[in-house]
Amino acid sequence: MSDYSFSFTLVFTAALVLGVLLKLYLASRQMRHVAQHRHEVPAAFANTISLAAHQKAASYTIAKARFGLLELAFGTAVLLGWTLLGGIDALNQSIMASGLGSYGSLAPQLVLLGAFGLISGLLDLPFTLYSTFVIEERFGFNKMTLRLWVMDLLKSTLVGVLIGLPIVALILWIMGSTGSWWWLWAWGTWMGFNLLILVLYPTVIAPLFNKFQPLDDEALKTRVTALMQRCGFAAKGLFVMDGSRRSAHANAYFTGFGASKRVVFYDTLLKQLNPGEVDAVLAHELGHFKHKHIIKRIVSMFAMSLAGFALLGWLSTQVWFYTGLGVRPNMGGSNDALALLLFMLVVPLFSFFVSPVFALFSRKHEFEADAYAVAQTQARDLQTALLKLYQDNASTLTPDPVFVKFYYSHPPASERLARMDAGLGASA
Repeated sequence: MSDYSFSFTLVFTAALVLGVLLKLYLASRQMRHVAQHRHEVPAAFANTISLAAHQKAASYTIAKARFGLLELAFGTAVLLGWTLLGGIDALNQSIMASGLGSYGSLAPQLVLLGAFGLISGLLDLPFTLYSTFVIEERFGFNKMTLRLWVMDLLKSTLVGVLIGLPIVALILWIMGSTGSWWWLWAWGTWMGFNLLILVLYPTVIAPLFNKFQPLDDEALKTRVTALMQRCGFAAKGLFVMDGSRRSAHANAYFTGFGASKRVVFYDTLLKQLNPGEVDAVLAHELGHFKHKHIIKRIVSMFAMSLAGFALLGWLSTQVWFYTGLGVRPNMGGSNDALALLLFMLVVPLFSFFVSPVFALFSRKHEFEADAYAVAQTQARDLQTALLKLYQDNASTLTPDPVFVKFYYSHPPASERLARMDAGLGASA
C-alpha cells in the first residue's frame, strides 16, 4: 500500500469514526431533551395540544431515534464490509473471473452495480419492514398491508431497473468513451435526466403507486383557484391522492416542472383541515415558488453535482482512491463502475459535516414561505393548520436545539409560530 493509499485510508476512517460519534451525540441529546420535556406541554401550546398528544409525539420521536441508532450501527458495519474489509473488491473480482468481461466493458460493470444494489436492498429490507409494520403500526400511522408493501417494492424495483439501468449504462459509456472531460458530458446527461424525471413523475411514475382524483369539492376548488390566481400561479390541475391507503400522515405538495405542475392534496390532509387552513397550507407552498426556492434548489443541485462529477473525474484516475478503500483496480479493464460505487459510499461521510449549512438555508426558506402565506391568507389559519399537522404527524414540540441544526429542514413549531406571532404583533 502506497503512502497516499494509507493516508486516504486514515482520512476515510477518521471521517467515519467522527461521523458516527457525532450522530450518536446528536441522537442522545435529542432523546434526552425530548424525554425531559415529555411531562408538560410547552406553555405556548398548552391551550391547543393535549398532554396525551404531546407524550405520544415524545414517545414516537424517541422510538424513531433509538431505531436510528440501530440503523447507524448496522450501516457503519456494512460500509466497512463493502470497503476496508473487501466486500466490493471480492464482488468485483468474482464478476471479472466469471468471464463476463468477454461480453464487452459495460457488461461486468452493470452486473457489479446491479449486484451491489440488490445486496444493499436486501440488507435494508428488515429495517424498512420494522419501521413500517412495528414503529409506524405501534403509533397508529401505518395503513399498509403486507401485500401492498410487497407490490410497492416490486413496482419500485421495476421502475428503478427500467429507468436506472439505461441512464447508468449511458453514464458508464460516457466515462469510457469521451476522454478526460467525460465528467462534464456525464454531468450534462445526469442533469437532463433529472429534469426529465421532474416532468414525467407526476403523470407517469406517481400514478403507478397512488390514485390521483381531481378535487371534486367545488367550494374548495373555487377557493383554491382564486388563491392561485391571486398569487399569479398556474397549475395543470388540483388532485387528491389516496395517502390514507398507506399512512395516516398528512401532507400537500406541488409536483412537476414547467407546464406539468400540479397541486396534490393528501386525502388525510383534507380530512384534518378546514377550507381556510387548506388555503394557508397551499399559500405556504406557493410562497416557495414566489421566492423562487424551487429554482434556487435546482440551481444548487446543478452546481453541487457539477463539482461532484469534476471530483469524481479526478478521483477515478487515482490508484490510491481505490486501494485506500480496500479495492484492487482492474488491470487492463475499466474501473468506472468501481469509481462510481466508491464515490457514492464516501461522499455522504464528508457531506454530513456541512449538513447544518444546507439545513439552515432550508429553514430560512420555510420562514419566507410562512411569511408569504401570512400575507396572502389568515395567519391564524396557518397557525392552526401547522398545529394540526404537527399533532397529526406526532412531531415533537420540544426538539433538541443542536439536533435541529443538523437534521431539521423545517423550523420547529415553536419557532414558526413565534415568528408569526411577532409579525401579527408588529402589524397590530
